[in-house]
Parts: sequence; structure tokens; C-alpha cells
Amino acid sequence: MEAHATLAEMDGELVNCRRCPRLVEWRERVAVEKRAAFRDETYWGRPVPGFGPADAALLIVGLAPAAHGGNRTGRMFTGDRSGDVLYAALHAVGLANQPTAVSRDDGLRLRGVRVTAPVHCAPPDNKPTPTERDTCRRWIDEELRLLSPTLRSVVVLGGFGWQALFPALTDAGWAVPRPRPKFGHGAHIVLPPTGDGSALEVFGCFHVSQQNTFTGRLTQAMVEAMLSDAGRAAGLLPP
Repeated sequence: MEAHATLAEMDGELVNCRRCPRLVEWRERVAVEKRAAFRDETYWGRPVPGFGPADAALLIVGLAPAAHGGNRTGRMFTGDRSGDVLYAALHAVGLANQPTAVSRDDGLRLRGVRVTAPVHCAPPDNKPTPTERDTCRRWIDEELRLLSPTLRSVVVLGGFGWQALFPALTDAGWAVPRPRPKFGHGAHIVLPPTGDGSALEVFGCFHVSQQNTFTGRLTQAMVEAMLSDAGRAAGLLPP
């Protein structure tokens, strides 16, 4: 893959990717069969690009688009319960202009924050295979390269994203300690500056899935606290 000069160029190629046959079949089948509540909508049914400004200082890394969320709307964490929690928290701490995310044209804007995932297609049962993760790796590698001049902190939602992120950070030039840090809610590691960049603070947060939020394992206050810490580390919020 040729290196892209901008995130917009990268996303333009990403949305046409068909490298994972199982994911292509699933995302397109869901887009045809639909959920009854959305039967009158036209599903996106393609790889979902990252969302947020190209000069983001804070990156949020999830798992993959939801079948009837991002795969329907075409935007990360948009149109599902996980997104309801995430964007409400971003708005509460001052990093989004509104608390809701329902469609690509709903007016949502993020301030210094980009949201992405290590897998860009909706997987069956929300479980990408290791091969699918590795095949999709090219995109997060390039995303980190393009963001590296401005990136100062990362919030990783869940263990899958945590495992996928650190090899990509290594390839992007940050020195990741060995053994790699273990994931956990509240995990925090500071990576030393790259050759021509800045230090990077990485925060672990339980995923904003219904499994976690409905059971109380992860609360809105916990998400807001994590985003506040990462926002301050990125210089987006006051100390």
C-alpha cells in the first residue's frame, strides 16, 4: 500500500477495502437483512473510517464497528448504545459539541479527538479473528503515522484494542516496554518521545459495551474520568 499524504486520502481507500472475505460477507448481509427498527434505512455496509480531526491530540481506540451501529450509519460508535455512552461522556468533559451521535450528518464535532478501531468492518458476534485484526493492521499503522505530529494521548477501550495497538505504536516509532503493559481499567503508561515527536500517554478503559455498562462494571462517571485524564494529558483540557 502506498503511503497516503492525509487521513482523508487514507479513508478514501479504506472504505473500499475487501481484504477479509468473512467480514465483507457479514457486513453486506447485515446491510441487506437489517434490523426491524431500521428497515427503512439504507445501511452503510462498508468499512467504517475513523472520525475526528486530522490534527487530533487524543485518539480513542475501540474494537470494531457494530453491525447495526457503525455498519449502519457509516461512523464509528454512532447509532448504538456504546456510542451513546462514549459521546455523552465526551460532551460532558468538553470534548464534543453535543452528547448524541445518531448519523453522519447529525452535526457532531469532536474537539481535538479522533475515534478509530483496529478492525474497520463489523464482525459476526463482535469478534474479529486474529487474522482479520492483522489484515486490518495496515490502516491503524498509517493512521498513527499521520497523527504522530499532534498525538499526545490515547484511550484504549477494551483488551482487544489494547493488544492491537501496541505493535502499531512500535511501528510508528514509540518505544514500547517489554513485556508489554497489561490491560486493565485505569492502566496508564507514558511512552517516551519519538525521534521528532512527543511523549505519548496511553490509558486503558473498559469497553463501553452494553455488557459492561448495563452491569455497572463501567459507569458513565468512570468513562468521564478516563477521558478527562486523557484530555488533560493531550493538552485539550485545563490541568
